[in-house]
Amino acid sequence: MGGLLDGRVCVVTGANSGIGLASVVRLAQAGAQVVLVCRSPERGTAALASIAEQVPGAQASLALADLRSLTQVRRLAGELARLPRLDVLVNNAGTRFGAYEATPDGHESTFALNHLAPFLLTNLLAPALRASAPARVIAIGSSTHRRASIAFDDLMPRAGYDESRAYDQSKLADALFTNELARRWAGTGVTALCVDPGAVDTGIGRSGGPAFQARWAQRAGSLRAPEQAARTLVWAASAPELEGRGGLYLEEMAVSEAAPQALDEAVARRLWEVSERLTGLG
Repeated sequence: MGGLLDGRVCVVTGANSGIGLASVVRLAQAGAQVVLVCRSPERGTAALASIAEQVPGAQASLALADLRSLTQVRRLAGELARLPRLDVLVNNAGTRFGAYEATPDGHESTFALNHLAPFLLTNLLAPALRASAPARVIAIGSSTHRRASIAFDDLMPRAGYDESRAYDQSKLADALFTNELARRWAGTGVTALCVDPGAVDTGIGRSGGPAFQARWAQRAGSLRAPEQAARTLVWAASAPELEGRGGLYLEEMAVSEAAPQALDEAVARRLWEVSERLTGLG
């Protein structure tokens, strides 16, 4: 097996299905050693079997963690830090919750899984990523960030919980995190990128409340296949022309532009500081 990513180690969270699994398959086809981070051991094992079937000789392994728990994120980071190198970290895990759910740490689950977990995991893995430079950190964006804002005065409300607001805010947070990470890690050899895969036929259609599930079902004929959406993510992980161009927002195998609120440096700095406190880094 030979490819553009020969000898590279790529970690992908939420890798047992959807865009995550499709991306892992493509990364393995490009020669990478892949580590699948999954919550369920059964689904993770099934994903490994699928990779072995599609990519004979693939180097793939499984790491288990429920990323809604900051304790488990820290444990996972400790395990991943023992890898011989870490060239690409893909923070793919994410979903939306139809009703308010608190994490073991007392945070709202959508914001915790979609933003706080990748924020903490990325920062804990900073030494490993920098030691493997040139390396990349990839966040999964969404066009829904364009209608969001960061509600610092009520970031994770229990009362009046709105699943769309929670999800959209978390995706804006990921775009802001990518830009702030690019600024803070400039010169380290680690490139931070945000990939918007578009509307994809994944398990997110079974998440959320009944109204969201019904709307998603109506879009079934127009949704992209995970394999198609994974192309841009793998391009972000491997393309030489993206090296050192931190903070880019990528769509459809091209550089795009995030919404103005995702480019606000003052908001990005404040969100970073709040995230540090919420995750215990600050």
